[in-house]
Amino acid sequence: MKILVTGAGGFVGRNLVENLKNIKDGKDATRPGIVIEDIYEYGRTDAPEDLEKYCADCDFVFNLAGVNRPVDSEEFYAGNRDFVSLLTRTLEKQGNNCPVMLASSIQACLSGRYAGSEYGRSKLAGEEILFEHSARTGAKALVYRFPNIVGKWTLPDYNSAIGTFCHNIAAGLPIDVREPEAVLKVIFIDDVINAMLDALKGRERRCRYEGADVVSDENGKYCEAAGCYEVKLGYAAELLKEYDEGLKNGFLPGYPADSFEMKLFSVFLSYLPEERAARPATAKTDERGSFSELLKFSGHGQLSVNVCRPGQVKGQHWHNSKWEVFTVVSGHGLIRQRKIGTDPATGEPFPVRVCEVTGGEPQTVIMLPGYTHELINLSDTADLVTVMWASEVFDPENPDTFYEPV
Repeated sequence: MKILVTGAGGFVGRNLVENLKNIKDGKDATRPGIVIEDIYEYGRTDAPEDLEKYCADCDFVFNLAGVNRPVDSEEFYAGNRDFVSLLTRTLEKQGNNCPVMLASSIQACLSGRYAGSEYGRSKLAGEEILFEHSARTGAKALVYRFPNIVGKWTLPDYNSAIGTFCHNIAAGLPIDVREPEAVLKVIFIDDVINAMLDALKGRERRCRYEGADVVSDENGKYCEAAGCYEVKLGYAAELLKEYDEGLKNGFLPGYPADSFEMKLFSVFLSYLPEERAARPATAKTDERGSFSELLKFSGHGQLSVNVCRPGQVKGQHWHNSKWEVFTVVSGHGLIRQRKIGTDPATGEPFPVRVCEVTGGEPQTVIMLPGYTHELINLSDTADLVTVMWASEVFDPENPDTFYEPV
């Protein structure tokens, strides 16, 4: 399959092209049914004869070209209407009836807050040209009316307000939230790309529109991408401030992976300047070794690394409700733990559970609540290095940690 991507240098185009390259090069195993031979990238600075050549040879077109920040409103029509006309004329001239996907906008509904949108009118005009092309030639028309698209590689002060907020907050610059109660319809770029790759496989989701509202309809004229969110602008801004402050203190958010909040955090990370991508881990050291807190997860505990020097013992404490997972990644040692108290049947202390651990064969060992536990380094020369996850972030005001030899 040979694929033409117009607007390939833009925000959506860059994300799509890089993902198409992954498929073409065999790096993306999630799309086994797609075989890509060539990817033709066409942008506004490319020669018209290139478009002729690509339209003669391609098997699928993603038309992502468009204008959304013009100096004059007439530029809307040149980029969003006239280019669709040029593209479809060129395809027809070459006798190519391949499927064409068009990235339109929710503003093309010209309903509600979008009723007077010149941008929306220009997008609607482009849609109509593509539908007319489909009616004349039988080519499949795949028209997506996207809301605000948010994701990595957006340009600040251009693609979206949320992208601008991400850039400014990550860089320590102020933001201006003029309408905090304004509700935005948002979709993340990775969900957009997934929808386009589904369309490439002929698995597009069809829909129709009732004003600005999308209604799933297998016989619908339009296509939709799953994963749209409605969110207040002020809420998004406060989340980004929360992420920013958390990162300064080693905290990562603990939201579900498919939530708006976690997807927004991923976008925010893509804007971090180089100097903020690395954060020193402060180690607490004594004669036994060191302990370093690496990351803290809001509501989901913390990750640390423990170094136990040769011949040393660390731990010797227990917790009421906190629990931990130890994984030795280097060295040779023992993990020992014992249930607190005495066995009612014998009156004797409960038996000690012993697990021999090495970095060569890593295994996870759970430190059980109500069990005192310790790490023993069996080596005379090498450190015992253990990665530790605790179910709670350490709270010095309520440590839930009590000394007790095993």
